[in-house]
Amino acid sequence: MYFRNNYDHTIQIIETLESLRDLTSGMMDLYLSTVSYKMNEIMKVLTIFSAIFIPLTFFAGVYGMNFKYLSELEVRYGYFIFWGIMIVITAFMLLFFRRKKWL
Repeated sequence: MYFRNNYDHTIQIIETLESLRDLTSGMMDLYLSTVSYKMNEIMKVLTIFSAIFIPLTFFAGVYGMNFKYLSELEVRYGYFIFWGIMIVITAFMLLFFRRKKWL
């Protein structure tokens, strides 16, 4: 009789431990998914910044080369046209990201 009582208590304790282990595993999965979501949000912001600055860096690199014959050097307002193109590209990309609701 006492062994049966101890056996029942042992089974109940084992079932409680398995239930708590499953609960802990679920909480760990929830924590890891939350951390992953935050990291994805950070990566999205960094990707948007790099997507905006990569074309600007390309144009600045081409414009900054020391060639003797660049068509922009002969144009009276070439410098301002260059800045205007850079601003238009940046504004277009920001508008595009806002319409996609990424920003």
